[in-house]
Amino acid sequence: MLISQDLQKYLEENILPQYTSFQNGHDLEHIKYVINRSLKFAKTIPNINYDMVYTIAVYHDLGYVVDKKTHELISAKILLKDNNLENFFNKSQIKIMAEAIEDHRASSNHEPRTIYGKIVSSADRNNTVLQCLHRTHAFYKSSNPNASNMESCENSYDVLKRKFGFNGYAKFYFKDEEYENFLSEIRKLLNNKNEFIKRFFKENNLK
Repeated sequence: MLISQDLQKYLEENILPQYTSFQNGHDLEHIKYVINRSLKFAKTIPNINYDMVYTIAVYHDLGYVVDKKTHELISAKILLKDNNLENFFNKSQIKIMAEAIEDHRASSNHEPRTIYGKIVSSADRNNTVLQCLHRTHAFYKSSNPNASNMESCENSYDVLKRKFGFNGYAKFYFKDEEYENFLSEIRKLLNNKNEFIKRFFKENNLK
Protein backbone atom coordinates (compact mmCIF):
# COMPACT_ATOMS: atom_id res chain seq x y z
CA MET A 1 0.00 0.00 0.00
CA LEU A 2 1.58 3.22 -1.19
CA ILE A 3 0.28 6.72 -0.55
CA SER A 4 2.01 9.65 -2.21
CA GLN A 5 4.28 11.28 0.36
CA ASP A 6 3.69 14.71 -1.17
CA LEU A 7 -0.08 14.24 -0.98
CA GLN A 8 0.11 12.97 2.59
CA LYS A 9 2.28 15.93 3.58
CA TYR A 10 -0.18 18.40 2.05
CA LEU A 11 -3.20 16.85 3.76
CA GLU A 12 -1.50 16.46 7.14
CA GLU A 13 -0.25 20.03 7.16
CA ASN A 14 -3.24 21.83 5.63
CA ILE A 15 -6.43 19.79 6.02
CA LEU A 16 -6.23 17.52 9.06
CA PRO A 17 -5.40 20.39 11.48
CA GLN A 18 -8.81 21.91 10.70
CA TYR A 19 -10.42 19.12 12.71
CA THR A 20 -8.67 20.09 15.95
CA SER A 21 -11.48 22.53 16.75
CA PHE A 22 -14.28 20.08 15.93
CA GLN A 23 -16.42 18.65 18.71
CA ASN A 24 -16.18 15.12 20.05
CA GLY A 25 -17.55 12.67 17.51
CA HIS A 26 -16.31 14.48 14.40
CA ASP A 27 -12.89 15.49 15.67
CA LEU A 28 -9.40 14.51 14.55
CA GLU A 29 -9.60 11.22 16.45
CA HIS A 30 -12.68 10.24 14.44
CA ILE A 31 -11.04 11.22 11.15
CA LYS A 32 -8.01 9.07 11.93
CA TYR A 33 -10.36 6.21 12.76
CA VAL A 34 -12.09 6.59 9.38
CA ILE A 35 -8.73 6.80 7.57
CA ASN A 36 -7.49 3.58 9.16
CA ARG A 37 -10.75 1.72 8.53
CA SER A 38 -10.90 3.00 4.94
CA LEU A 39 -7.41 1.73 4.20
CA LYS A 40 -8.25 -1.61 5.81
CA PHE A 41 -11.26 -2.11 3.52
CA ALA A 42 -9.36 -0.80 0.49
CA LYS A 43 -6.87 -3.66 0.84
CA THR A 44 -9.65 -6.07 -0.14
CA ILE A 45 -10.27 -4.30 -3.47
CA PRO A 46 -7.97 -5.03 -6.45
CA ASN A 47 -6.48 -2.01 -8.24
CA ILE A 48 -7.88 0.50 -5.74
CA ASN A 49 -6.31 3.95 -5.66
CA TYR A 50 -5.06 4.43 -2.10
CA ASP A 51 -4.40 8.12 -2.63
CA MET A 52 -8.09 8.60 -3.39
CA VAL A 53 -9.20 6.46 -0.45
CA TYR A 54 -6.99 8.44 1.93
CA THR A 55 -8.08 11.82 0.58
CA ILE A 56 -11.79 10.99 0.77
CA ALA A 57 -11.43 9.98 4.41
CA VAL A 58 -9.57 13.20 5.22
CA TYR A 59 -12.18 15.51 3.65
CA HIS A 60 -15.39 13.63 4.45
CA ASP A 61 -16.47 15.62 7.54
CA LEU A 62 -15.00 19.08 6.87
CA GLY A 63 -18.45 20.61 6.31
CA TYR A 64 -19.69 19.57 9.73
CA VAL A 65 -18.94 22.92 11.35
CA VAL A 66 -20.87 24.75 8.62
CA ASP A 67 -24.08 22.69 8.75
CA LYS A 68 -24.44 19.32 10.48
CA LYS A 69 -27.48 18.25 8.47
CA THR A 70 -25.88 18.75 5.06
CA HIS A 71 -22.24 18.35 6.02
CA GLU A 72 -21.60 15.65 3.41
CA LEU A 73 -22.60 18.01 0.58
CA ILE A 74 -20.55 20.88 1.98
CA SER A 75 -17.53 18.61 2.51
CA ALA A 76 -17.71 17.52 -1.13
CA LYS A 77 -17.81 21.16 -2.26
CA ILE A 78 -14.76 21.96 -0.12
CA LEU A 79 -12.86 19.16 -1.82
CA LEU A 80 -13.96 20.33 -5.29
CA LYS A 81 -12.80 23.88 -4.55
CA ASP A 82 -9.35 22.81 -3.39
CA ASN A 83 -7.30 23.48 -6.50
CA ASN A 84 -4.21 22.01 -4.85
CA LEU A 85 -5.67 18.55 -5.39
CA GLU A 86 -5.16 19.01 -9.13
CA ASN A 87 -1.46 18.44 -8.44
CA PHE A 88 -2.29 14.87 -7.42
CA PHE A 89 -5.47 13.84 -9.26
CA ASN A 90 -7.19 14.28 -12.61
CA LYS A 91 -10.68 15.75 -12.95
CA SER A 92 -12.37 12.37 -13.13
CA GLN A 93 -10.73 11.21 -9.90
CA ILE A 94 -11.69 14.43 -8.11
CA LYS A 95 -15.30 13.98 -9.22
CA ILE A 96 -15.36 10.40 -7.92
CA MET A 97 -13.94 11.53 -4.57
CA ALA A 98 -16.57 14.27 -4.24
CA GLU A 99 -19.35 11.80 -5.01
CA ALA A 100 -17.99 9.37 -2.43
CA ILE A 101 -18.09 12.08 0.22
CA GLU A 102 -21.63 13.04 -0.77
CA ASP A 103 -22.71 9.41 -0.45
CA HIS A 104 -21.02 8.51 2.84
CA ARG A 105 -23.78 9.45 5.26
CA ALA A 106 -25.62 6.50 6.85
CA SER A 107 -29.02 8.15 6.38
CA SER A 108 -28.46 8.76 2.67
CA ASN A 109 -31.45 7.71 0.58
CA HIS A 110 -29.29 5.94 -2.00
CA GLU A 111 -26.42 3.47 -2.11
CA PRO A 112 -22.95 4.93 -2.75
CA ARG A 113 -22.32 5.29 -6.45
CA THR A 114 -18.80 3.83 -6.43
CA ILE A 115 -16.62 1.49 -4.41
CA TYR A 116 -14.92 4.58 -2.97
CA GLY A 117 -18.23 5.71 -1.51
CA LYS A 118 -18.84 2.26 -0.06
CA ILE A 119 -15.41 2.27 1.55
CA VAL A 120 -15.78 5.60 3.36
CA SER A 121 -19.43 4.94 4.22
CA SER A 122 -18.51 1.65 5.90
CA ALA A 123 -15.41 3.12 7.54
CA ASP A 124 -17.51 5.93 9.03
CA ARG A 125 -19.72 3.51 10.98
CA ASN A 126 -19.07 3.19 14.69
CA ASN A 127 -17.85 -0.22 15.76
CA THR A 128 -18.16 0.09 19.56
CA VAL A 129 -21.14 0.83 21.78
CA LEU A 130 -19.00 3.36 23.65
CA GLN A 131 -18.45 5.38 20.47
CA CYS A 132 -22.19 5.37 19.77
CA LEU A 133 -23.16 6.56 23.23
CA HIS A 134 -20.52 9.30 23.26
CA ARG A 135 -21.25 10.59 19.76
CA THR A 136 -25.04 10.67 20.04
CA HIS A 137 -24.83 12.49 23.38
CA ALA A 138 -22.29 15.02 22.10
CA PHE A 139 -24.28 15.66 18.93
CA TYR A 140 -27.59 16.15 20.75
CA LYS A 141 -26.17 18.41 23.46
CA SER A 142 -24.39 20.58 20.90
CA SER A 143 -27.75 21.34 19.28
CA ASN A 144 -29.78 21.30 22.51
CA PRO A 145 -27.48 22.63 25.27
CA ASN A 146 -30.35 23.16 27.70
CA ALA A 147 -31.78 19.66 27.31
CA SER A 148 -31.68 17.30 30.27
CA ASN A 149 -29.45 14.23 30.30
CA MET A 150 -32.52 12.02 30.17
CA GLU A 151 -33.75 13.83 27.05
CA SER A 152 -30.36 13.20 25.49
CA CYS A 153 -30.58 9.54 26.50
CA GLU A 154 -34.05 9.15 24.97
CA ASN A 155 -32.83 10.77 21.77
CA SER A 156 -29.78 8.50 21.67
CA TYR A 157 -31.95 5.43 22.09
CA ASP A 158 -34.30 6.46 19.28
CA VAL A 159 -31.45 7.43 16.93
CA LEU A 160 -29.47 4.23 17.51
CA LYS A 161 -32.52 2.01 17.19
CA ARG A 162 -33.39 3.54 13.81
CA LYS A 163 -29.79 3.30 12.70
CA PHE A 164 -28.56 -0.04 14.05
CA GLY A 165 -31.68 -1.92 15.11
CA PHE A 166 -33.02 -4.80 13.03
CA ASN A 167 -33.80 -3.38 9.57
CA GLY A 168 -31.94 -0.19 10.58
CA TYR A 169 -30.90 2.22 7.86
CA ALA A 170 -27.12 1.98 8.43
CA LYS A 171 -25.61 -0.10 5.65
CA PHE A 172 -22.23 -1.82 5.66
CA TYR A 173 -20.54 -3.02 2.49
CA PHE A 174 -17.67 -5.18 3.75
CA LYS A 175 -17.32 -8.32 5.83
CA ASP A 176 -15.82 -7.20 9.12
CA GLU A 177 -15.78 -9.15 12.37
CA GLU A 178 -15.42 -6.03 14.52
CA TYR A 179 -18.56 -4.52 13.05
CA GLU A 180 -20.53 -7.76 13.30
CA ASN A 181 -19.65 -8.08 17.00
CA PHE A 182 -20.60 -4.46 17.59
CA LEU A 183 -23.92 -4.90 15.80
CA SER A 184 -24.77 -7.89 17.96
CA GLU A 185 -23.89 -5.98 21.13
CA ILE A 186 -25.75 -2.77 20.28
CA ARG A 187 -28.89 -4.66 19.24
CA LYS A 188 -28.86 -6.63 22.47
CA LEU A 189 -28.59 -3.37 24.42
CA LEU A 190 -31.36 -1.72 22.40
CA ASN A 191 -33.65 -4.61 23.26
CA ASN A 192 -33.39 -3.69 26.96
CA LYS A 193 -34.16 -0.01 27.36
CA ASN A 194 -33.54 0.06 31.12
CA GLU A 195 -30.09 -1.41 30.59
CA PHE A 196 -29.51 1.07 27.76
CA ILE A 197 -30.30 4.00 30.07
CA LYS A 198 -27.89 2.71 32.74
CA ARG A 199 -25.12 2.22 30.17
CA PHE A 200 -25.73 5.63 28.58
CA PHE A 201 -25.40 7.46 31.89
CA LYS A 202 -22.37 5.39 32.96
CA GLU A 203 -20.39 5.76 29.72
CA ASN A 204 -21.05 9.51 29.53
CA ASN A 205 -20.31 10.05 33.25
CA LEU A 206 -23.78 11.50 33.86
CA LYS A 207 -25.98 11.57 36.93
